[in-house]
Amino acid sequence: MTPKTANALSAINHVVVLMLENRSFDHMLGFLYADSGNVSPTGQPFEGLTGKESNPGAGGGAAVTVFAIEPGTTSTYYMPGADPGEGYSATNAQLFGNTKAPVPPVATNQGFVANFASTLTWEAQQKRSILPGTVAADIMAMHTPQTLPVLSALARGFAVCDHWFGSAPTETLPNRAFTQAATSQGHMDDATKSFTAPTIYASLTQKGVSWAIYGYNAEPLTRMTYADLVNAPDANFGKFSDFQTAAANGTLANYSFLEPSWGSSGNSQHPNYDVALGEQLIHDVYTALRNGPLWNQTLLIVTYDEHGGCYDHVPPPTNAVPPDATAGEYGFDFKRFGPRVPTLLISPLIPAGTVFRVPAQGMPLDHTSILRTIEQRWGVPALTARDAAAPDVGAVLSLTTPRTDDPLAGVTAPTSKGKNPAAGEISHLQAVYAELVSRLPVPDANGNTQHAMPALKTEADADRYIDERLAAWKASRSSS
Repeated sequence: MTPKTANALSAINHVVVLMLENRSFDHMLGFLYADSGNVSPTGQPFEGLTGKESNPGAGGGAAVTVFAIEPGTTSTYYMPGADPGEGYSATNAQLFGNTKAPVPPVATNQGFVANFASTLTWEAQQKRSILPGTVAADIMAMHTPQTLPVLSALARGFAVCDHWFGSAPTETLPNRAFTQAATSQGHMDDATKSFTAPTIYASLTQKGVSWAIYGYNAEPLTRMTYADLVNAPDANFGKFSDFQTAAANGTLANYSFLEPSWGSSGNSQHPNYDVALGEQLIHDVYTALRNGPLWNQTLLIVTYDEHGGCYDHVPPPTNAVPPDATAGEYGFDFKRFGPRVPTLLISPLIPAGTVFRVPAQGMPLDHTSILRTIEQRWGVPALTARDAAAPDVGAVLSLTTPRTDDPLAGVTAPTSKGKNPAAGEISHLQAVYAELVSRLPVPDANGNTQHAMPALKTEADADRYIDERLAAWKASRSSS
């Protein structure tokens, strides 16, 4: 880290991360600077879409070119209409046209339409929620600043990272594990729901650096996912309203990690849920921080855990450093990153119109760059070889005097018009959460901790069960 970067980070006393779900960079921000030839107002090149990118059609059909999602329709905020494939095999199919990566792993990113076609067939057979009228070509539909006014205004008003990659080419839980522990311990799918690797929070505690993790309308799933968090003090966890209170009162922890709501009617932006609700969440997080007394000392990072099967045209780099000696599932060597995800860096110490990258020949930005930034700021040792090699983002903080303008002034979050095709269904991460809380040692009236999770049929069933199980667990801990 250069002295300039160290000095820049020293001005930051609060890092806040909001990690949303399953959207690629092109899908959300590819057209951000299309009106200026993919050059930012500061003259920086932007790796966006030209509008000519395409994929072969399903079943050998005509090529499908990227196209803009129309604003104001009933489907605007539910595109691509179904949940695309996002696991390791599906990601390989999207990048290489085959579920097995070639040697060497040279990606062409030409398999998104074909893979979405296969996914739609499978989901129809499984009676999964699909927006009526959805076709394979819809995976090439991209949002624009008109459909995503909040995300786009913040991307233009602060810094957008156009070369930020998922940590592994697969689904949610392994990528979130890299964000918290710099490793997924070899796991490459969501079948493994909890991790024993030390997290950044244990390191922060040892250094006397404060931290907090917030769920949205429930206690955070993250607590249940990592062994060293389950029994951490209750005061380190809360809901979004608690975060808002801390921001308003000037009592933010040094590091705060925020989750969306996990239900199918929630604001995670997971396909095919309501993206407009996530726009409101981003707006509310930013507003809480900007209106609080700690704004000038705060860095907000808005990112997404993985691409979720949504189209992106940039092949992921192949120079990743394996985090540890653990053998990867499916024979994966952890030397490839996942596809790009949208990532914004927001602080009054960042000039408007910034496109933030690190040198092309070095290690790219990925989720462990969050960890590296925290480690550099507070003198915390790296957790694994991956975050030890990751670049931090301190160089983006190039202003010495905080800005006073507000890029979101006059910007309101959009509202969807259509019906959520998945509303009321138990989401994948709700099911994960329910299984994890079912394992908690909650004694019954006879002191027996054996527990079988009841059948959960709806989104509301899952929410209620998770809340009740957590409350019973916390009560048993406080009485023991």
